[in-house]
Amino acid sequence: MTAMQKKRNRRNPRRVAVNIAVHILLGILAVIWLLPIFWIILTSFRAEPGAYTNTFLPQGYTLNNYVKLFTDRNVINFPKMFTNTLIIAIICCFISTFFVLSVAYSLSRMRFAFRKPYMNLAMILGLFPGFMTMIAQYFILKSMGLTEGSAIRIGLIVVYSACTGLGFQIAKGYFDTIPRSIDEAAIIDGATQWQVFTKITMPLAKPIVIYTVMTSFIAPWVDFIFAKVLCRANADQWTVAIGLWNMLQKEYIYQWYTCFAAGAVIISIPIAALFLYMQRFYVEGMSGAVKG
Repeated sequence: MTAMQKKRNRRNPRRVAVNIAVHILLGILAVIWLLPIFWIILTSFRAEPGAYTNTFLPQGYTLNNYVKLFTDRNVINFPKMFTNTLIIAIICCFISTFFVLSVAYSLSRMRFAFRKPYMNLAMILGLFPGFMTMIAQYFILKSMGLTEGSAIRIGLIVVYSACTGLGFQIAKGYFDTIPRSIDEAAIIDGATQWQVFTKITMPLAKPIVIYTVMTSFIAPWVDFIFAKVLCRANADQWTVAIGLWNMLQKEYIYQWYTCFAAGAVIISIPIAALFLYMQRFYVEGMSGAVKG
């Protein structure tokens, strides 16, 4: 668009009105999106206990909710739950990322028997919610001795990691956009398939790698249903999702509701930190793709 066209568009009253309306709408949507976050942060500092108050803004502020969250272990051991979840999420992140990218790369670059039937089967299985197989998974893990004590962590890691192989569609679609001629040139120069995957394809696919890392970390971090089924009454193996849910039970909600808000703020920090750290690699990957 030339400078003359831009100047003409600025003078167009209809276009100006549309731009103003769009910005107002985006501003309203931004407020709606940020309001619950703002409210939960204020609630985490609220001095008044209980779930219900007469005013939107707290009457008093305190840090005791955060202190209680990490020091009061008589009812809910939040530090233990946070550690359990962090360990599970980090291990699952590495395993799941490797699984997803490997499967996606294999289906994108290689041709083998039952390749298309496998992709069709994976798409069909993806239509069914994961919790439909929850009971079967529980009894399989129980037969392996992974439903009691510290073995529960291993059971959760196995299930979270094994289920990610079917989520290859997005990564495969991205790999399909990378020209195969680059792989062929590297193979002619003597590179192995593994070297092509790790040293050529992965650097060119930074955005999808970052996306896979993020989703692989967040999935076990926020899961509640399967973690609750597997952990049951083993409180020392609970994850943060189970701990926060337990804070809202009728016998605890009055004393722990503001701590629940504090916990909600705390568990968002690792996800936000991971996103901020990985964002620069995402930008570098996009800029590299544009330059190429």
